[in-house]
Amino acid sequence: MKKYHCCATCIHFVAERKDGKMSYYCKRLGYETKTHYQFNCWTPKENVRRLMEKDGKNA
Repeated sequence: MKKYHCCATCIHFVAERKDGKMSYYCKRLGYETKTHYQFNCWTPKENVRRLMEKDGKNA
């Protein structure tokens, strides 16, 4: 899980371009974040779940 746990892999993570700059925020918490931040409310995207399961089976 440590390998995957970050905001960019969460279902609530949103990336938008505003005024030519990228803006990242959490739609669940409602505030700006960074791709590498980590919060306890993390819910991995489906493709990340599959990767985690695959890694778990190979361990």
